[in-house]
Amino acid sequence: MSACDGRSPSALSPFGQKAGQVAWSWWILFAVALFFCVVVIAMAVFAAIFRRRTGKVRTGEARGFVIAFGVVVPAIVLAATFALSVGSIAADSQPKTAPKLTVEVTGHQWWWEVRYAGTTAVTANEIHIPVGRPVRLQLRSADVIHSFWVPQLMPKMDLLPNRVNRTWISADKAGTYRGQCAEYCGLEHAHMAFSVVAEPEAKFRRWLATQSEGVRAATSATRRQGERVVTTSSCATCHTLRGTSANGKLGPDLTHVGSRERLAGGAIPNDFGHMAGWVANSQTVKPGNKMPPQPLSPRDLKAVVTYLQSLE
Repeated sequence: MSACDGRSPSALSPFGQKAGQVAWSWWILFAVALFFCVVVIAMAVFAAIFRRRTGKVRTGEARGFVIAFGVVVPAIVLAATFALSVGSIAADSQPKTAPKLTVEVTGHQWWWEVRYAGTTAVTANEIHIPVGRPVRLQLRSADVIHSFWVPQLMPKMDLLPNRVNRTWISADKAGTYRGQCAEYCGLEHAHMAFSVVAEPEAKFRRWLATQSEGVRAATSATRRQGERVVTTSSCATCHTLRGTSANGKLGPDLTHVGSRERLAGGAIPNDFGHMAGWVANSQTVKPGNKMPPQPLSPRDLKAVVTYLQSLE
């Protein structure tokens, strides 16, 4: 029942052209299945009530019925549903207008790396798109097979190692739409979520310009201490902070980590307390991830989190 509230990312509540096609196909197939379910139940009830009382069996009298409803009708229904599927695939293949923006998404165990082609903008687990415009997606995997799925905006598309799959996405209405990896990819598969934020063109352009910038200079002693700890510790081995000496490639880019709504592939909200727990020992939040516990003093941990939270 919890899936029935308005916040659930249901494929039957579409807000994009591709998702609308999926929902329309689903309702057609549901109506066909419901019709035949009712017919079969009615026939079973009729047979139970009006069954013959005699034990005699007359062969051949039901042959026409079997041919009609066992061969002809199923063949027509299957052909019609096949045509519906082909039409749906064709309608999804190309948007009404050619996309001008390309977003490159790479699936990792267990987070999403997001880059905007032609810019230096990099983020993680959060994709911003302009509302009302199609956006080209280039999907790849850094390790195993993942599956990119935003139920309210588009159907699933797999991410495969050593291959780039191309598709597109659009949103008819501004809002935040939840996405999820839909292919089992390891221990923390269930905690590999992301969000698609559809916003007006002007707001999106401002966001993209900000994300393309490097780290701004720390403005307080605590933040400067946090920057020093991050750039001189093991954090810099795995993470990038554009504009500093931290240039790691194994983990998410942290240049604008403070602007993100959630952390750890959507597992926790992005606030001071949750980030502190994640930095200190991420294994207690998301066991099996590739980030080891960080042996920081309480003072250094507070400085690091204060600094990272300021990176918007």
